[in-house]
Formats: sequence, C-alpha cells, structure tokens
Amino acid sequence: MIAMTTLQLAQEGQLGTGGVRDWILDNLIPLLLLVVALLLLWLGGGKGDNAGVMRRLGGVIVALAIIGLAVTTDAGQNIGTWIAGLFTG
Repeated sequence: MIAMTTLQLAQEGQLGTGGVRDWILDNLIPLLLLVVALLLLWLGGGKGDNAGVMRRLGGVIVALAIIGLAVTTDAGQNIGTWIAGLFTG
C-alpha cells in the first residue's frame, strides 16, 4: 500500500528533490563556507603565510563556481550557448 501511494505521488508530480536541494542551499553550503574560512584563517593567517592562504582561496573560488553551476537550473545551458556563440558568431 505504501509503494502504491508513493507511485501515485510520483505520477502526479508531487515528489521531487526540491526540499533536499533547498535544505542543502540554506544550511549545508553556508556551514561549509564558514568551516573553510576558519580553516584558511587558522592554517595560514596565524603563521603569516598570506601567499599560501591566497593559493588555497583560489581553489575555494573554483569549487564555489562549480557548486553555483550545479545548483542553478539553466546555468549550464546558458554557458554552453554562450561558448557556442563565440565560435559560430
């Protein structure tokens, strides 16, 4: 009976991953950013290794760009269209 109810909900379009996606965006991403910022400050800032901190920060920025592409619905398609437009005119 539970499987039938789940199947009916899926067919009606009432099941989805919107709640999980919203929870990750609202809770997990800010927490990870806070942890990364604290680690960068603790590992490099206290020792005066500012160049090392900036190198690590570059990797964090790349990771954030990838996360941004992953959570935005049309970003991948829009970037692909833009890159194709560079070659096709």
